[in-house]
Amino acid sequence: MKILLVTRGSQGDVLPYLAIARELVERGHEVTMNLPHVFEEMAKKYPVKVVLQDFDNIGGMMADAAENKQSFKRIVEWTRDAIDKQFVQVIPLLEQNDVLVAANTEFAATGIAEYCKKPFVRTAFAPFLPGEKMPPPAFPYPKPNPIFTPKLLWLMMNRVSNYMVKDTINKNRAKYGLAPIRNFGQDAGKNSDNFLLYSQYLGHTDPVWDERFRWNIGGYCFNDTFEYDEEAYRELMAFINKDQTPVLFFTLGSCTTKDRERFCGMLARICERKQYRLVVGSGWAKTGASLQGNEQLFLMHKPIPHHLIFPHCDAVIHHGGSGTTHSVARAGVPQLITPLLLDQPYWAYRVQVLGLGPARVKIAKVSEDELEEKMADLVNNPDYKKNAVAVAEKIKSEKGIEKLCDYIEQLRKD
Repeated sequence: MKILLVTRGSQGDVLPYLAIARELVERGHEVTMNLPHVFEEMAKKYPVKVVLQDFDNIGGMMADAAENKQSFKRIVEWTRDAIDKQFVQVIPLLEQNDVLVAANTEFAATGIAEYCKKPFVRTAFAPFLPGEKMPPPAFPYPKPNPIFTPKLLWLMMNRVSNYMVKDTINKNRAKYGLAPIRNFGQDAGKNSDNFLLYSQYLGHTDPVWDERFRWNIGGYCFNDTFEYDEEAYRELMAFINKDQTPVLFFTLGSCTTKDRERFCGMLARICERKQYRLVVGSGWAKTGASLQGNEQLFLMHKPIPHHLIFPHCDAVIHHGGSGTTHSVARAGVPQLITPLLLDQPYWAYRVQVLGLGPARVKIAKVSEDELEEKMADLVNNPDYKKNAVAVAEKIKSEKGIEKLCDYIEQLRKD
């Protein structure tokens, strides 16, 4: 079978797809990956054909984010431009393949698969199917409200997504002789095979999905194979193993915020007072650049796989990306989330509900006293560790990559 994988975004979006591609190739399939230019060197280490995207601007988006220039208007412009270019580039690619597998953020994918008359597996790292049980993951998680119900919030979400993409999608659909869509969220969900790439033990599912969509859930697709600097890893482990005081890891992953250095400073001072040790993962935004390493502070400038770090930590403080949340949970370690955007408030909510860590903190507003209280609770509350260990065993039993690949293979048989 010839399979086309399309994804973009940060490492948390691309690394799972590379792991999926590797498994498909090992099963004897021919895989083409369409991904951003910034991942060209990383992708070369995998046995896949790589076609770099004409429509991705992740480098520009990250540069703007680092300088706090992002705005809703700019995001809408990027999204619409990507849709136009995606129709042009991906249709010829899919015509040479049997199946399309793409992330739910590839807004043109449903129309492209329809035009090419090919099966489409639409993946998501959070519950982005409209329902009635929980609000959209992209919304800040509210307290239960008799007016702003999950159903109403999904309607609001659909209005926003329709404003962003519907007219651009319909313009391109018309070029290819396809009928216009009325509602992007419903159309994308109903005209694809939805495969959710998160753990059923961390995220939720909605009973109404069975009536509305073709869907399945497999678990997170961990990529434990990407290369790293072994000397940097040895230095990190020497820092971790040098004594028995608690080790906390902090990262914002691929995200950034103008408040990151203020927050890092608070973390460092609190750890000094509490006799904790702190590891700061710099990520794409060079988080922690204002700090100086010392006996209690390690600045990790080179990327090291989470599965090699988190099991050796006593707690992890992070932005709440799906990949990081799942990696901490798989390690059986308590976590505190400082959500910034997209589905991160959702994962912060789930961590709190499942007793894997305290309630979230807002990185821009938290005071040093409040953060110190949260960190002490994170490190000293035995229930967080107990619950984390229990969830970790369940997550380790899931085989997200294998289940997705089985599902893709079954499509051809059907």
